[in-house]
Amino acid sequence: MSAPSKRRIETDVMRLLMSDYEVNLVNDSMQEFYVRFYGPAETPFAGGVWKIHVELPDQYPFKSPSIGFMNKIFHPNIDELSGSVCLDVINQTWSPMFDMINIFEVFLPQLLRYPNPNDPLNGEAAALLMRHPKEYDAKVKEYVSRFATKEAADAAAGKDEDEDEDAEMSDIGSISEDDA
Repeated sequence: MSAPSKRRIETDVMRLLMSDYEVNLVNDSMQEFYVRFYGPAETPFAGGVWKIHVELPDQYPFKSPSIGFMNKIFHPNIDELSGSVCLDVINQTWSPMFDMINIFEVFLPQLLRYPNPNDPLNGEAAALLMRHPKEYDAKVKEYVSRFATKEAADAAAGKDEDEDEDAEMSDIGSISEDDA
């Protein structure tokens, strides 16, 4: 990895860590982490809590990050099984001008607000949205209540996540002891 790429990864991830988002690094790596993401208000996703898995390639920011929902979501542009996101701005039109904050403050909320049923990863969700929008909203809300709770998001990554949280807590504790 080049020095500029490494610096940019560190800068973007530090900005995300210092924001209001809850971020958990995997094995203290700045290239793989989870972010807690909340469904946008005034959408059927409101009140939902998702754990988003992010992987930054060595070529970041020139190559786009890999983004995936860890707990289930019913959406035309998100694969229900894998959690993969079909979003042009991440997959095709990514630019080094974008950063992690853009993904969580703009791109993902826009994706949930304005699904594109013409380019689906989830054909059932796309068909329901086009043919029966009220039923689509009801199914989204059902998924939110069943799979997008804080508990579901916490459980979504399994025990690896718990180990990372324990490691972070002990790191925080040792930092505090050094400062005292």
